Amino acid sequence: MSADLPARPDPALVILVGASGSGKSTWAQRRYRAAEIVSSDALRSVVGSGEHDLDASAEAFALLEQIVAARLRRRLTTVVDTLGSDVPRRRGWLAAARAAGVPAVAVVLDTPAAVCRARNAARDRPVPARVLAGQLAAQAATRSQLDEEGWDAVVEVAADVVFETEAATAAPPAARTSGAEPSLRHGVVLQISRFPVEVDLLAWLREVAGAAEEVGFAGIALMDHLIQIPQVGRAWDPMPEPWVTLGALAASTTRLQLGTLVSPVTFRRAGITAKAAATLSALSGGRAFVGIGAGWWAREHAAYGLEFPSAAARLDGLERAIETMKALWAPGTKPYAGQHVSLPETTCYPRPVGEVPVIVGGGGARTLRIAARLGDGCNVPADDAGLDKVAAYLDLVREAGRRLEDVHATVLDLPLVGRDRDDAWRRVEALRGRTTAATFAARHHAGTAAEHAERLGGLARHGISTVFVSPLDLAGAADVHALGPLATALI
Repeated sequence: MSADLPARPDPALVILVGASGSGKSTWAQRRYRAAEIVSSDALRSVVGSGEHDLDASAEAFALLEQIVAARLRRRLTTVVDTLGSDVPRRRGWLAAARAAGVPAVAVVLDTPAAVCRARNAARDRPVPARVLAGQLAAQAATRSQLDEEGWDAVVEVAADVVFETEAATAAPPAARTSGAEPSLRHGVVLQISRFPVEVDLLAWLREVAGAAEEVGFAGIALMDHLIQIPQVGRAWDPMPEPWVTLGALAASTTRLQLGTLVSPVTFRRAGITAKAAATLSALSGGRAFVGIGAGWWAREHAAYGLEFPSAAARLDGLERAIETMKALWAPGTKPYAGQHVSLPETTCYPRPVGEVPVIVGGGGARTLRIAARLGDGCNVPADDAGLDKVAAYLDLVREAGRRLEDVHATVLDLPLVGRDRDDAWRRVEALRGRTTAATFAARHHAGTAAEHAERLGGLARHGISTVFVSPLDLAGAADVHALGPLATALI
């Protein structure tokens, strides 16, 4: 028996099973948007004189079937609020879910009979006692039938339970309460990928960074692009130079790790990046990291008069860049002769304070090999394909004779976070463009901060030690505070 769905699928077909007074409607309303709940009682009010107009039942159920079928065709979460005891209807809904390719879950309200009777008696229009007795008697038979019908999950819930996820969603943002200290190796880093127009940019950054530090994020990462990329915004949106901006953030924070995700090797010579990172480390007390990649967007290179070599040449440059940076950060000023780079001296002052982790961005086969041999980590998208790449990267680390505890397996997550389910879907509609709502919501795991925190926490079993989160519509400090549950998901 479970107090709630252990990992609520979305989209999904969810049917409610329970007698009158069991609390089905209340349970659904606390967890789902009104538009996602299809209620036979509510539809009786639409096609009849009210929810108790039994003469309107046939028309109400005909409309219910239409709505359920239409929503499932669009792969939208659909919660069916009826008694759930009609076997042919229930099996028809299950078949429709199978055809649509969405999970099918039956939620059984395990409410004591005495409670159902007391609630029913208190209603303005109570169900006749003999009818309620029949519903209660049918409950046990329905429960056994569900096990035989092949539902993806059959979950029994107590209607009066207050769920932890609700409390986390409803509670005001709070500072980190865990005794563990977030770090780049075991933490969640906030990636800022868009910046507001016509504001005091420094003040905005300070407010966002302060909020990130307060709620417990391990760090802040900035994209390194010369023009805003089309996946995020418009070309004329602000895109500040990241290393200059990170310097400002170093003076505004005391704990956050600071770095790029990622700096293309085509933008600046590796030695210059090494110098910038070493300076940031010295100014911040050892809080710098470098995300680095081969580069991919030809347009920004052309616009700024930069060469854009072939993919193979860019990957060659990635190998040389990592080797160069690590040589310049090493103790002393002696000459360096490595596999890809030779330097007459390694004079780089100020030296970084401690380690400067190098996180390699990208999931191609050669990129993974480079990251496994030379980098301190590898960053890939947080989807199923990305998790496969994480596994491949960790295998390559072992093959290179390195210890897994010495590297970072990181992913980039692009969550859509709402204050509640209604807010999440409002954001889906505002941001989805021409993508269908269900596809967009699934791609970005649209949900509350507590739901995202639970999902991110589950990534640890794949060997992931760090998650970079880049919320789709981060507007300011208030949004960062609302992300509080995500910030400590990995510690």
